[in-house]
Amino acid sequence: MTRPAKYHDFREFYPFYLSEHSNRTSRRLHFIGSTIAVLLSVVAVATEHWWLLVLALVQAYAFAWTGHFFYERNRPATFKHPINSFMGDWRMWWDILTGKISF
Repeated sequence: MTRPAKYHDFREFYPFYLSEHSNRTSRRLHFIGSTIAVLLSVVAVATEHWWLLVLALVQAYAFAWTGHFFYERNRPATFKHPINSFMGDWRMWWDILTGKISF
């Protein structure tokens, strides 16, 4: 899919985001990393160990970027579209969790 110079909204961006995540292993890495981030965030709030929030963010991106560099062989959309990409991560996570996208 060709990338427009600018996306007007997330609805316009999301199909591009999904096209950058066509590899099943990459999607799995994203899902696993995001799930671990959720769990670490819950533990951080429950225990007030706030450094776990930093760990959650770092490890989530480590899983995702491993998927891009080794399986998709593309640059993460985060570099050019950080907000839409962050939203796309969570939308794709939800779509995988609810079965709309295959795991």
